[in-house]
Amino acid sequence: MTARVVVLDYGSGNLRSAQRALERTGADVEVTADADAALNADGLVVPGVGAYEACMVGLREIGGEKIIAERVTAGRPVLGVCVGMQILFTRGVEFGVESAGCGQWPGSVVRLDAPVTPHMGWNTVDSPAGTTLFAGLDPNTRFYFVHSYAAQQWEGDPAAKLTWATHHVPFLAAVEDGALAATQFHPEKSGDAGATLLDNWVRGLS
Repeated sequence: MTARVVVLDYGSGNLRSAQRALERTGADVEVTADADAALNADGLVVPGVGAYEACMVGLREIGGEKIIAERVTAGRPVLGVCVGMQILFTRGVEFGVESAGCGQWPGSVVRLDAPVTPHMGWNTVDSPAGTTLFAGLDPNTRFYFVHSYAAQQWEGDPAAKLTWATHHVPFLAAVEDGALAATQFHPEKSGDAGATLLDNWVRGLS
């Protein structure tokens, strides 16, 4: 049976590139802000680019934080991408301004303490044993990042599977926590590696 995936349209993110990448997995993909469609899809993808606060404003306008919460409570898969990962945490701090996030995971998203930001380009990640997202991928596989901020500590469920990367300092590159998963990098821009990761996620929806 074909998996039905909604890419949540709240005014932020590479919606069409995410849609095309997901369609290549064989999924039936819709880009929409419709709450019923987002709640009832087999999988929900929450993209995001730009500023944390701007993303949260757009998300709240369509009740996106409530959609995410309802899906997670029901054990229905959600995948956050880039800022779509960051907003899953309790708060983001940009330019000294603290913004409230969705609060699915405790902790803060803060600026990378690195000589050069944004962290832009290809980087390897350190994924854990038993990972679903990175199954079948070589440990030296590179993914495409574009960001200046990240979660640099994990305060959530100790059983969650955490993938780390380093740009001068370690940061969370991906999290797998029950129905809720996220990547700081862009799988839709990560070539064959990103395609494999998305395929792994979509296959887990059935």
